[in-house]
Amino acid sequence: MLVRFLHFKSIDSTNAQAKRFANPSVGGGDFGPLWLSADCQTAGKGRRGRDWMSDTGNLFCTGLYPHEGTPMSAARLSFAAALAVAQTLDAYIGPDLTTIKWPNDVYVGGKKICGILLETGTHQDESWVLVGIGINLVSSPDFEDYQTTHLLEHIAPSLLEGAEPVFTGAQPVLAILAQRFDHWRNIYLAQGFAPLRQAWLERAQGIGGVVTVRLPNTVIEGIALGMDEDGALEVQVNAGPDSGKCVKIHAGDVFFPPSAL
Repeated sequence: MLVRFLHFKSIDSTNAQAKRFANPSVGGGDFGPLWLSADCQTAGKGRRGRDWMSDTGNLFCTGLYPHEGTPMSAARLSFAAALAVAQTLDAYIGPDLTTIKWPNDVYVGGKKICGILLETGTHQDESWVLVGIGINLVSSPDFEDYQTTHLLEHIAPSLLEGAEPVFTGAQPVLAILAQRFDHWRNIYLAQGFAPLRQAWLERAQGIGGVVTVRLPNTVIEGIALGMDEDGALEVQVNAGPDSGKCVKIHAGDVFFPPSAL
């Protein structure tokens, strides 16, 4: 299936544009496969509706794909996206610095470099999934609750000079990212979630260590045991009335101590 690419100088958000393409009354019901990117977003969003900083020079993109299956099966593609981002960064800085925090935050050197937002939709009996990805390439925002980084911080200045510099902008990064996402998506469609889960666990940060999970009505503290066959984070609670129990986290904000990142 041929993947298309469409680039904008400025747009509200690549996710919003992808939804417009998928809307039959607006974009003709184009479910992709299509990658949209932009130099600048004016209304980028992250998880839970949070604003996503969109500084020029970084990568803002969305992959739009048709999807056959349940919303849960589509949600597992966020792990494919995280693996694709990690391998894309490997191409520039090697594999030793890149880790993934559950479920799909990608870190380099213990600092967040990427955000991923997956959304799904249906028209009549056809479904689509879009994977919005933002990667800090040349700059990174400041946040109070976690540290951030960008790609150029991890590339030696000498490799950015000369006739063939390692990094030449966002579009070559997107080309690698799209190829790696297709790789993991195809594996998932052919073999199920198990290969993605294994590859994710090999890059996972904090497994076996202390974790704090913030849920809408409570906070859980315990030990991160791993990820189950459905993609849920398994946590052994170490305090309160549920101490000793293993709970499965399907959604929530997860925090590890700095030493685990």
